[in-house]
Amino acid sequence: MYSRIIGTGSYLPAKMLTNFDLEKIVETSNEWIVSRSGIHERHIAADDEVTSDLACQASLRAIEAAGVGLDEIDLIIVATTSPDKIFPSTACILQDKLGIRGGGAAFDIQAVCGGFVFALNTADLYIRAGQAKTALVVGAEVLSRMLDWNDRGTCVLFGDGAGAVVLQASEAPGILAAKLHSDGSYQQLLRVDGNIRHGEIHGDPFIKMEGQAVFKFAVTVLSSVVDEVLDAQGLQGTDIDWLVPHQANIRIIEATAKKLGLSMDNVVVTVAQQGNTSSASIPLALDTAVRDGRIKAGQNILLEAIGGGFTWGAVLLKW
Repeated sequence: MYSRIIGTGSYLPAKMLTNFDLEKIVETSNEWIVSRSGIHERHIAADDEVTSDLACQASLRAIEAAGVGLDEIDLIIVATTSPDKIFPSTACILQDKLGIRGGGAAFDIQAVCGGFVFALNTADLYIRAGQAKTALVVGAEVLSRMLDWNDRGTCVLFGDGAGAVVLQASEAPGILAAKLHSDGSYQQLLRVDGNIRHGEIHGDPFIKMEGQAVFKFAVTVLSSVVDEVLDAQGLQGTDIDWLVPHQANIRIIEATAKKLGLSMDNVVVTVAQQGNTSSASIPLALDTAVRDGRIKAGQNILLEAIGGGFTWGAVLLKW
């Protein structure tokens, strides 16, 4: 038994924040941002939009594309580091907003930017174990609310959005291999220190990142985990039709493609228009490439991501 992606969907908030807009609120420039990240613009959630709202819109589009009924979905996993509330989970809130009843499992996964590959692998294991037949897997974020708009090293990088896939049990090959890793000893390199104690926020509630250290670590471990999933199927980098990476930084994406021996023509890149949307970035990019016809049946697709923790992983699948 395999699990296959049978539908994709995405949603980006209406508000667009360009590099030129950022020049007016923080000491930076369009040239500085583009040269270091490849980002030109990003979407920002409206004041009345929460993570589950973005997730709901992306989910409805994925469900429509999949052609399944709401009553068929028996598992919902939401990858997010910016949940609506401390609890209940954003997945439970999403389940209610979609009108899905019947008591199928719904829960969140928190692996920051690595969240979607962690969630997808988890859903795949549920289906392979016979505990679910049709899963909704979502990556959704409103990271703009964790940004210090005076910190030019972080506020220029992140955006809001959501992407979703419907994963269903199948006898035909779908997800072929996956590998996940974490190493908490690197937690200080990318973090948000704030926490709630006795009704008050303690610590810094904003994203902090040591950019150069994150870059070096990311390039090393992403190429390693990609090798792991390829080796599991006896494949090489050149057997990959499309690389759909986490959209953090164009330089990390280019370095990973080079190590795989892939042309950038075979890499789905959305970072310029969306910035780093954390757990939402891979399903957003995947939906883009599916809907514009680049991704076709029978192709080998590789997803890979790294996030704070550190967490990192890769998923290899047959479309």
